[in-house]
Amino acid sequence: MRLSTTLSIYIGRQFLIGVGTALFALAVLIFMFDLVELSRRAASKPDATIAVALQLALLHLPYMVQRVIPYAFLIGVMLVLARLTRTSELVVTRASGISVWQFLLPGIVLSLVIGAFVVTVFNPLAASLLWRYEQLEARYIEGRASILAVSSSGLWLRQADDYGESVVHAQRITEPELTLHEVVIFRYEGKDKFVQRLDAETAELRDGHWLLRSVLSSGPDQIAWRREQHQFATELTISQIQDNFASPETLSFWEIPNFVALLERAGFSALKHRVYWHTIFAGPALLAGMVLIGAAFTLRLSARTGGAGWLIALGIVAGLLLYIFSDVALALGVAANIPAPLAGWAPGVMALLLGGAMLLHIEDS
Repeated sequence: MRLSTTLSIYIGRQFLIGVGTALFALAVLIFMFDLVELSRRAASKPDATIAVALQLALLHLPYMVQRVIPYAFLIGVMLVLARLTRTSELVVTRASGISVWQFLLPGIVLSLVIGAFVVTVFNPLAASLLWRYEQLEARYIEGRASILAVSSSGLWLRQADDYGESVVHAQRITEPELTLHEVVIFRYEGKDKFVQRLDAETAELRDGHWLLRSVLSSGPDQIAWRREQHQFATELTISQIQDNFASPETLSFWEIPNFVALLERAGFSALKHRVYWHTIFAGPALLAGMVLIGAAFTLRLSARTGGAGWLIALGIVAGLLLYIFSDVALALGVAANIPAPLAGWAPGVMALLLGGAMLLHIEDS
């Protein structure tokens, strides 16, 4: 029997309401916990008021919502199907000759549509707000500023010492020893008084200093000089520099490819950004897989347990296991143990295969 348009719209609306309710509940919980944690961290900071903590929690919320959308689909689908079973609507529909796949089709279509919306529209918004969140968090909570920028003109670093500030520019970089090439260092006394320029072929980051090679020094009120080697003091470390790159989460789905090209031209590894891009791109597949898994658990267990508590517990366990699997796949991808596309798509493909296999077993039994 074919699923009518009216019934398809009704089922789709039920799925949308269920997922929306689950997502709203998760968002409220996330916001409350985030606000409490930010307020605790801001308690000892004179500039971090309650208003700042509230602003930070709101800026962080869209990114966290993006992360929990798959689990909202899982829980929402399970609760909707449990209710339809309890009211016999699902039983009557199945008895009329409609298969599980026909009944779930509106939910699958809904997951793909919402997934595409998240990737193309919601992700850029969440990434932009998360970038602003990290800027304010660094300023008010952690008391630090960004020291690094990567642009089409190369790499820019800023460091401070007892005498003032220095700006380091390099055309490219080689890892893992962190050697800068075609280096120019501008030294300032205080904030804005230029005192020296150092040009070097390379600069190697050592413990407590940059080791410059083939150095030319110039500046106002001083005699220019050349040296084969020169040590330039710094408190920067490799980890500090790497931690100041724009995190993949603060870049939108559309921006990541250009940033990857920028990083690779500068000599840095962009593997983490590549893996994250594939993870976002695979989002619709993951949502569809969550619909199948939620339906498989509910159709198999609702008749035996009949309790929403059991379903919620199962949803939490299934979501936790998938979360762990996603983190393992991401770590393997970043470590280059598996290809970036495989790391990004593995959770979604696994969810589709697992949910599909369980539903096929239910249909055959």
